[in-house]
Amino acid sequence: MANRYYSGPASDHFDGQRFFNPEGIAPSSLRDVLKWQLGGGKKKWPTRYPSPYADKPPARVTGGDLRVSFVGHATVLLQTAGLNILTDPVWSNRASPVPFAGPKRVNPPGIALEDLPDIDVVLLSHNHYDHLDLKTLSALKKRGNPLIVTPLGNDKILHKHDRDFRIAVGDWGDTISLSADVSVSFEPAHHWSARTAGDRCFALWAAFVLQTPHGRIYHIGDTGFHDGVNFNAVREKYGDFRLAIIPFGAYEPRWFMKGQHQNPDEAVRAHRMCNAAYTLGHHWGTFQLTNESIGDQLSALDRARLEHGVAVDRFRALQPGQVWDVPQD
Repeated sequence: MANRYYSGPASDHFDGQRFFNPEGIAPSSLRDVLKWQLGGGKKKWPTRYPSPYADKPPARVTGGDLRVSFVGHATVLLQTAGLNILTDPVWSNRASPVPFAGPKRVNPPGIALEDLPDIDVVLLSHNHYDHLDLKTLSALKKRGNPLIVTPLGNDKILHKHDRDFRIAVGDWGDTISLSADVSVSFEPAHHWSARTAGDRCFALWAAFVLQTPHGRIYHIGDTGFHDGVNFNAVREKYGDFRLAIIPFGAYEPRWFMKGQHQNPDEAVRAHRMCNAAYTLGHHWGTFQLTNESIGDQLSALDRARLEHGVAVDRFRALQPGQVWDVPQD
């Protein structure tokens, strides 16, 4: 089947038709999906898991301040160096191709769409529905048409929906300037992509490194742990990070999820491996994608922090609408 999103030379993560994780785990087969779905063990989530917080961010944050607001799942508002940056923005009620079925959010977004400041940049890590939400991106475009920074192939999906989206695409290792003193680089993550049954791995997935005058920020929208390969690599390449944004939810059962989602223990190990001063844990508590409960996610994170000697204020799991002014050590 021809790749309808991207064509280019083969590389260490593109075979000429599909992208892949070098020396990594391939996406599970349909047979494994059915085995998981029919195997039982899925714990019940509440229909509502409301947060006591609701944020109304300032217009801008300047100087060395870094204001982080958790919207929910993998959506985070970063305000620093005069820029407003959103990661994987999803305001829709379901993470699904249809509005009547699929994972439904159990809490509202921590920032109402109308309360968002002007957004300059969207970091779009990959095209799964809990990360690439076309309805939300269209709403953001109407409010100011931010630059969407995304890996190879995803531009075709976006431009099919709206030719007027402003998009910058890149491969792993590429760097894009966002302002006079802020840039973003594409780095490997261990994941996969698909919007339909026939486009698996046609578009690339990536993590991002933001270089700012007051510290680096490492954002991973989704990843398997992959023996820590990518976390060790970014430490060796960049040295350290003021903040890492690392997923820790949607991880059970491990036989099925290991290659695509890391668990809390792996996430805390990743925090240490990449040499982050502080980490925001995300990808939890909004959409039920896998078998574990919300309580399981938090209790497992507590155990992992304790086991690996990481203080709670160094690896935080915020609720939607909760704000963190990240220190500059």
